[in-house]
Amino acid sequence: MLKVALTDAVHKLGFDFYAYLNIQPVRTYAVSNYANEWQHRYFECDYKEIDPVVRTARAKMEAFTWAPENPRKLPSRVRAFYSEAGDFGIRSGITIPIRTAFGHMSMLTVASRKPSLSLDQDIDQLAAVTAVSLLHAKLEQHEAEPTVSAQIELTARQALCLKWSAEGKSMKAIAAIEGMSFATVNFHLNNARKALDAGSIAQATALATKLRLI
Repeated sequence: MLKVALTDAVHKLGFDFYAYLNIQPVRTYAVSNYANEWQHRYFECDYKEIDPVVRTARAKMEAFTWAPENPRKLPSRVRAFYSEAGDFGIRSGITIPIRTAFGHMSMLTVASRKPSLSLDQDIDQLAAVTAVSLLHAKLEQHEAEPTVSAQIELTARQALCLKWSAEGKSMKAIAAIEGMSFATVNFHLNNARKALDAGSIAQATALATKLRLI
C-alpha cells in the first residue's frame, strides 16, 4: 500500500520514479519503483560506492537537484554508471538525505526521464527533511519489505560463536562446547564484530540476531 502511495505521489509531482535508500554498515536496502533489473544491478555492482548522488548526499546532507553535466569530464566508471542508469530512464532528480540512528544515513530520490530539471522555486529544506524523516519512520515502523537489499555474510564459525554468545555463553564456555581453543573463539568473534561494524561482542551478537544472521 505504501509503495503504491509513493508511486502515485511522485507521478503527481511530475516525476517518474522514487527510490528510498537506507545505508548502514551491515545492511543497505532500497524501497523503489526503479526497474528490478537496475535495482539488482546497482546492488550487485555496489554502485553506491561510485554513485555521485550518494557521494553528494553524504557530503552535503541537504536536499539537492542532480543531472549528469559535462559527462566528458567525469571518470570513466561514473560516465558508464550514468549511461547505464539513463538506459533505465533515470536521468535527473531531487535527492533528500537525512541522518538516521547511530550516524547512518538514508535518502529519498525522486527521479525523472528528463535530461535536466527546471524547478519553479527553491527546495524548502526543512519541509523536505521533515517529509523524508516521516517516511523513514513509517518504513521502519512497518518494516516495509525492501525491493532489493545487500547484507553481509558471516562465516559458519563466526555465526556459530555468535549463536552461543546469544545464548549467554562466555568465550571460555564456547571453546569447551565446540572443542576450540580460547584464542580461536576470540578470533572468530572479533572478526564477526568487525564485519558487523560493532563496538563490542555484545553489540555484534545483538545485530546478528536482529538481522537474522544467527
